[in-house]
Amino acid sequence: MRFFFAVTLSYLLWCSPANAQMPGNSAASPAQAQTGAPLTLAQAEAIALKNNPQITIGKLRALEAWQYVRETRSALLPTASLNLTGVTTENNTRIAAGFLNNPAVFQRAAGGATLSQLITDFGRTANLVAGSELQAKAEDQNAAATRADIVLAVDQSFYTTLETKALVLVAQSTVGARQALVDRVQALTSAKLKSDLDLSFAQVDLARAKLLLLEAENNYQASLAGLSAVLGYPDERNLEIAEEAQAIAPPAPDVQPLILQAWQQRPEIAALQFQVQSAAKNASAEHDLWRPSISALGVAGVTPVRDDRILTSWYGAVGVNVNIPVFNGFLFNARAKAADLQTEVNRQKLLDLRNNVARDVRIAWQDTNRAYQRLSVTHQMFEQANLALSLGQQRYNLGLGSIVELSQAELGKTEADIADTDAKYQYHMTQIVLAFTTSAPK
Repeated sequence: MRFFFAVTLSYLLWCSPANAQMPGNSAASPAQAQTGAPLTLAQAEAIALKNNPQITIGKLRALEAWQYVRETRSALLPTASLNLTGVTTENNTRIAAGFLNNPAVFQRAAGGATLSQLITDFGRTANLVAGSELQAKAEDQNAAATRADIVLAVDQSFYTTLETKALVLVAQSTVGARQALVDRVQALTSAKLKSDLDLSFAQVDLARAKLLLLEAENNYQASLAGLSAVLGYPDERNLEIAEEAQAIAPPAPDVQPLILQAWQQRPEIAALQFQVQSAAKNASAEHDLWRPSISALGVAGVTPVRDDRILTSWYGAVGVNVNIPVFNGFLFNARAKAADLQTEVNRQKLLDLRNNVARDVRIAWQDTNRAYQRLSVTHQMFEQANLALSLGQQRYNLGLGSIVELSQAELGKTEADIADTDAKYQYHMTQIVLAFTTSAPK
């Protein structure tokens, strides 16, 4: 039975969030780590949002997407260019091969300007601009989703550090209690009032408590390393974590309103909705390829060096060009079909994402309910373990109980302390995950 309790205790520590998520093997104590100013959760989030490279990447991608909007909109604006040309030729020179027109070449030097303007392409460019704007809005939502991911990582790491710190205190208290028992049994053994077997049991329990302390300290340092990394620091910082008092509120009684809230507020869903709309606009633009396009062109300039018999001192012309697509090997048909298929792909992705979000919300809500119910169970376990240890100590002091009973009571007390501490922080972390899955404001 004693071996069973010891294995259970070691398993609880090994499966703690700090050990599972933040590897590390430094064994410095919390007293050595707590050399900086107290760090609150809000301050940790602000530091991460400022330092974490993923935040900067998301912002840069959003800014890049808006530049593509300007690039697409440029097709609606005039295009102007300046030209300088100088030509020297042989007399009576003409380009005779390769052309059906009459390309006479004259000796001249000239300078002028060209201005072109799209009059209308019957909505194609407007659809392209609208599609690029929707895609840029999607990138804005992706940046918001990245921000939410970083905040979630900070919150989880912060509470993991608080939990491992609390477990260190539990382990230190356990070591102190076991050391006191060893000293008492040692004195009784020296007085021939207890056997060496009792002393051996007490010393084994003390060794286990010390191993427990080493494991807890290692997990604490590992959680500090993980918190430093998510805050954007290249090395581990000696952070003193400030724990703020929080009321333990029961979870929501119904999950369906939370799912509806998540569908309305999750930035990932908003981003994919914009992408669906953008793909639809791009598909419309591809269908518009079959429509005519009308553009205007104007040129003007001077020819200071010329043949006066043929060229005047200046030139100018304006024109309108109408381009009507007739046949291009089914290129436009293929592009329109591909755009329609991409729009449907995005719609199916949105449907899949909504289903996954609903699943995540249900799981997070169930985890929160389980963690909330676990609070009362672990608290009862804590009280009963304290009572059992008190009775076990009294029975052992009166000679009515054995060292095995006392050892089991102490192991039960340690296990209850760990479970009660873990339940408290796990409930906070399930609330954090539920708030993330529903995009609830903090």
